[in-house]
This record gives sequence, C-alpha cells and structure tokens, in this order.
Amino acid sequence: MRKSKRGDVDPFIVMDVMERARAAEAAGRHIIHMEVGQPGTPAPTGARRALSAAMEAGPLGYTVALGLPELRARIARHYKEWHEVDLDPSRVVVTAGASAGFVLAFTALFDAGERVGLGLPGYPSYRHILKALSLEPVGIETIMSDRFQPRPDQIGTDLSGLIVASPGNPAGTMLSRDALGALIARCHEADVALISDEIYHGLHYDRPAVSALELTDDAFIINSFSKYYSMTGWRIGWMVVPESHVRRVERLAQNLFICPSHASQVAALAAFDCDEELEANRAVYAANRQLMVDGLTEAGFPSFAPPDGAFYVYAKSDHLSEDALALSGRILDEAGVAVTPGLDFDPARGGGMLRFSYARATGDIVEGLRRLKEWTERA
Repeated sequence: MRKSKRGDVDPFIVMDVMERARAAEAAGRHIIHMEVGQPGTPAPTGARRALSAAMEAGPLGYTVALGLPELRARIARHYKEWHEVDLDPSRVVVTAGASAGFVLAFTALFDAGERVGLGLPGYPSYRHILKALSLEPVGIETIMSDRFQPRPDQIGTDLSGLIVASPGNPAGTMLSRDALGALIARCHEADVALISDEIYHGLHYDRPAVSALELTDDAFIINSFSKYYSMTGWRIGWMVVPESHVRRVERLAQNLFICPSHASQVAALAAFDCDEELEANRAVYAANRQLMVDGLTEAGFPSFAPPDGAFYVYAKSDHLSEDALALSGRILDEAGVAVTPGLDFDPARGGGMLRFSYARATGDIVEGLRRLKEWTERA
C-alpha cells in the first residue's frame, strides 16, 4: 500500500510515555503522573448535570457547523468579561478540541509548501499537523532568558505565519502585553498571519494572560475547554477568526468535521457558570506550582524559567544525561515518576531538558518530588 510523505510525522512522545506508564500500572506499580497536561479533576458538576438533563430531554444530533448559537454567544460574552473585548458572536467557531482549530486555521490560511514559524521549545503537534498538511514548520529557537518566547527580530518575511502560545507549553511562560503587541506589530509589518494559542488562559497565577484579541482583530485565536474547564476528553474548543474568514472556515468545518459533538457543546455552555469549582481547581494548581518551584531544585533540577501559567515546568536535565528520552525511561522505571523528555518540544536541543506537569492532585506532586529527590541522590 502507498504511503504519503505527509503522514511521515514524528510520534507525540508524551503519548508514548503515557502508554508506558499505563503498562507499568497494569503490572501493579504505582506511578506518579507528571508527564501529561491533563487536569486530574472531572468536568465541572454543572456541566455534567446539564448534559444529563439534555440527554433525558431528547436526542442529540448534528448541530450547525460553527456550533450552537447560544454557545457562540456565551463565548463572545466571555471575552467581554475576561478581556473587555466586544466580540461579535458570528466570529466564534466551536471546534472539536483545539486540535481541530489548528487544522482549520492552517488550512484556511496557508497553501501547501508555505512556511509557518513556531517557537522552540513548543507544543509538538504544531509541527506534526503542519507537516501532515504539506506545510513547512520553521522552528524559532528561544532561550530561557527570553522565557522561551520568540522575539520580533526573529520573525522574517520568509514566513507566511507565526504561532505564539501564552501561557506556553512546555514552559508555562507568558508574553506581557507589550511583548505580545510587539510580535503582532512585526507580523503586520512582515505580512505574517498570526495564530494565538490561548488554550491555557484561566490558568494564571500572578497576573492574567493577555489575549491577542485585546490588541488586534487580525489574528486567529485558538482556545479550548480542556485545561481551565477540565474537559480534555470531551474534545471541545473554539476559535475566533477575522470576519473576512468566517465563511471560509465554515465551509472547511462543514466538510472536515460536520460539527463538534453536540453533547460536549451542551456541557461546555454550562461550564461557564461553574466559576466557584473552576477557581478552586486553579487554587490547587497554584499550590502545586509553588511546590514545584520550591521543590525541583532540591529534587535535582535547579535550572528552569519559573512558570507564569498553565501547569508545567521545563527544566534542564543535561547534568544527569544528554539523552532525555532514556533519562525519562530510567526515572519511570526506577522512581515510578512519569515525565516528558524535552525532545517532544525541541528536537534539536531537547535532549537535555525534561517537562514536569503539576496538573494532578497536590498529594501526587508532593510524592513525586520526594521520589525524584531520592532518585537523583542515588543516580
């Protein structure tokens, strides 16, 4: 059978680590999960109750491709409440998770062969989705002193697009209003389409994240119910697109996805009214973050950029090994802690880095740090 070059993408290594951890648990071991960016909490109670009621009331079938009108309107209201932005709900597109949003954005904006810039380290699926769509991902090497965020002087006119993430994955760092504004201005100057990944908005600790919508209408915004709203498995997200692109994205969504899950849209709409539960979850992440910032040095990983948001720390590990993949395997096998090798996020330089997630319960973070400390003392 024929094989396309588009399908020749690298594995998403964290998923491989998850599978290895699952196998260890199936064999009877107790594993502390610091590898995956998945909240340990369920979808909000109100969201689950709303779906249960909807299922009792009648069938859940296709919705229109852009999503339930009431959910699109509620998302628009969210931007007024959080960012003081008056947003026309017609610009909101509900998607089957942020991943579908990236597919729609890349397909709507770029032709095969065009070059799209992204910061390294960065979310690996950016690169893999771009390649699968016959686009060329262009890594922009960022450094710890820049908090692993790209600078405007790194954005050339040879790019057709730029993806920024704030808070970012794997480092959890955020762009300030001025820094994001400078990147937006450079993209406008160089005729580079901007895609702003904002899926970790809501998970901030010292200051709220700035949305690109506060600064420009000429960008694609990608967001999700997976992180702040604890709805990873529900596969529901959203986009905000310029008015000129709504119909283009709608046609693509109709053909590629038909519509997002009706059930997940019902739950997502109700999730907006679960502030108390969601903020309680964020308080847990804030406590976990402090434990990680304070405890990673003692656990043997002293060099990292303190995270502003999300639930990750991206730390140097080259003092232990230049092979992060092998190192993560040893830590899993010998310490019972699953962590993600930096190669997922930066193929060229990630061999000396590990990502630690603090999305799980506080007790797990305490135990994981204890195990890491004992292991590094022996290693």
